[in-house]
Amino acid sequence: MKLVAQGSTLDLSHPHVMGILNVTPDSFSDGGAHNSLIEAVKHANLMINAGATIIDIGGESTRPGAAEVSVEEELARVIPVVEAIAQRFEVWISVDTSKAEVIRQSARAGAHIINDIRSLTEPGALQAAAETGLPVCLMHMQGQPKTMQEAPKYEDVFADVERFFNEHIVRCEQAGIAKEKLLLDPGFGFGKNLSHNYQLLARLGEFHHFGLPLLVGMSRKSMVGQLLNVGPSERLNGSGVCRHCSNAGRADYPRP
Repeated sequence: MKLVAQGSTLDLSHPHVMGILNVTPDSFSDGGAHNSLIEAVKHANLMINAGATIIDIGGESTRPGAAEVSVEEELARVIPVVEAIAQRFEVWISVDTSKAEVIRQSARAGAHIINDIRSLTEPGALQAAAETGLPVCLMHMQGQPKTMQEAPKYEDVFADVERFFNEHIVRCEQAGIAKEKLLLDPGFGFGKNLSHNYQLLARLGEFHHFGLPLLVGMSRKSMVGQLLNVGPSERLNGSGVCRHCSNAGRADYPRP
């Protein structure tokens, strides 16, 4: 498998590491440490030197309880960083957004992937993504970030996520987004309790029947902290074990 965007090809015959660049003042993992253009570019450089082949830029916090930001604010945070990284580095750029205008402007600024936790369900997002022609990552989430962790419930979490992927793959194809441009993210920590997360991790490899790349993000998440009873800053070792398990399940894009 391979992805093609912005005249560049990403070979999927081996896993890639996605480095996370939060340009928000309220990230749970870095506390807004990269909330300036200079610091964002510096951190991107560090992650690239450490082996990241994709940089995922997010201008709106998606931590549990997070409030939404305006389109204008998200554009002001994200677009200058996308442009700066695209001009300086030979790296794929992913933009974590759900907003149609951010999708369009990110594509013009040099982004390669649209990484949407809401799977193109916001007004105009599906059409905007189709217009850009960029690959899209579809993520499963029960509820919305502000309330998703209050009381997540499933009869069968794997079956629910699988059904979600089926429905949204069809929806994207009907909108003109080719299946080979899609990536799938089971959404660890998004509307799921500890048991749900580890049930999905145990069966991660089964999602490969879709024939699409898998994106897996577990870095410093509560599924690690709850199991080890540690805060975000002490979750790196546990995150590493989860990444090892995800690689065993053949995740194509583990997030450090």
